[in-house]
Amino acid sequence: MKHLLLLIAFLWMNVGYAQNKAGLTHQPDTSFSNYSAYLNAKKKYPDIRLVKDSVPPSIQDERNITYRTVDNTSLLIDVFRPKKAKGKRSAVIIVHGGGWRSGNRTQHYALAERLAEKGLVCFTPAYRLSTEALYPAAVLDLKEVIRWVRANAGKYHVDTNQIAILGFSAGGQLATLLGTTGNNPIFADAQSKLQKYGTQVQAIVDIDGTLAFIHPESGEGDDSKSTSAATYWFGYNKTEKPELWRQAAALTYAGPQTPPTLFINSAVDRMHAGRTDYINALNQGNVYTEVHTFPDTPHTFCLFEPWFTPTVNYITGFLNKVFPKNKSDRLE
Repeated sequence: MKHLLLLIAFLWMNVGYAQNKAGLTHQPDTSFSNYSAYLNAKKKYPDIRLVKDSVPPSIQDERNITYRTVDNTSLLIDVFRPKKAKGKRSAVIIVHGGGWRSGNRTQHYALAERLAEKGLVCFTPAYRLSTEALYPAAVLDLKEVIRWVRANAGKYHVDTNQIAILGFSAGGQLATLLGTTGNNPIFADAQSKLQKYGTQVQAIVDIDGTLAFIHPESGEGDDSKSTSAATYWFGYNKTEKPELWRQAAALTYAGPQTPPTLFINSAVDRMHAGRTDYINALNQGNVYTEVHTFPDTPHTFCLFEPWFTPTVNYITGFLNKVFPKNKSDRLE
């Protein structure tokens, strides 16, 4: 019944207001990068160190693989995995941030490499940003990523019962939405070439991503000075189509069926809007959640030392708890 009501709401939402497509520039927005974030954060935190892409000897990487072609665009994904891993391994799909408009998958190569060193198979996908396609295009692309990982599980030695979705900032919002919706028909994709594979995951890692757009704690959708990133993404402001904004919020779906979830947060409270309500919803089904907050940190903390390594340790510690393994297979 809940899915039916949401589907009816979706159909209703698409009448009444003209969608604003001014943000569809079809030009890359390069305003958010690791280096620009570093220069900005360094003003207040002069001792931070930017973590860079450097493949360890124990890791093999395969980059620039096309996982989907849609709207004449080839969407790419990269794979990082241990060279000597035996048997099936847990997997992590890492979703980049950038306000649904900027950023790119290369920003988390360092995280993928470090997690692969710990024994995980890591994937860093691209997805259509709001300069190219509006919501729910990014969601559909990332659903296809999950299908693609399942379809290629044998090649990359992935345990399809141990797939985690991880995201930072806007990527965290997307990761929690993907994790809470699983095979929900609201996000059915007629263009998928991998329909026979499911889109469910077994764990969620949210690094400073909002759980709710329309919420007392949320700062998303403030168009008072300029068009917000979320408004660009939806093509409607939250007054015109509030149901659409709720449809894209993980909090809408959170409950006993939601996978275990790890929150790693900065000191910027609005970046985890809805977290308490989300955790309360999972508690009703005794679903495991874990929260770690770094005090006095910028939103982009996970890109820099001294916070990068503890972030890696929190992720591996959480996955060791929620993914049962033989002792020989535990993450280091």
